[in-house]
Amino acid sequence: MKMTTRQLVESAIMIAIGTVLSFITIASPWKLGGGITVCSMLPLVILSFRHGTKIGVFASCVYGLIQMIIGFSNVQYASNFMMAVGIVLFDYIVAFGVVGFSAIFTPFFKKRLPAILTGVLFTFVLRLACHFMTGVWIWEALWPNELGWASWLWSLAYNASYMIPEIILTSIVIIASYKPLEKFWQNQK
Repeated sequence: MKMTTRQLVESAIMIAIGTVLSFITIASPWKLGGGITVCSMLPLVILSFRHGTKIGVFASCVYGLIQMIIGFSNVQYASNFMMAVGIVLFDYIVAFGVVGFSAIFTPFFKKRLPAILTGVLFTFVLRLACHFMTGVWIWEALWPNELGWASWLWSLAYNASYMIPEIILTSIVIIASYKPLEKFWQNQK
């Protein structure tokens, strides 16, 4: 994939902004983490709409790698190589990489805002599905939940408890800021 200097710089800036935003969290209802961030994935969504899916997915995967490095202790909990691979792929690289696909609905809408909101809903639900899978496959095997729930129900409740508010918060911020930032969403200077 060939990137212009502008695309590379914008990608680096958006990844950095998303990383900083990922440190601003609202407390999780669970002891194990998974807090709601203040729109940490929004810069990746904007990047995808400005420069397309390829650049969006690339930047989102890089962001996922950075998140993995920040939370590397999670990978260390794996009791075998396959668990470690599962955590790296489905809790980080794939889970965040799918956010780069947020612009795929653009051709199906006449107006940009519904395409953005549909893309956010779709890709954030895909991210939720990735975390759900690792919750059932890996985390339940390492630490059975304290409530005694079925692993699929526990994983769904745990991951939805931060991903659904993340979807809602990001959508509200997009709606509130769309008009003043419309040129930015359209890849205009």
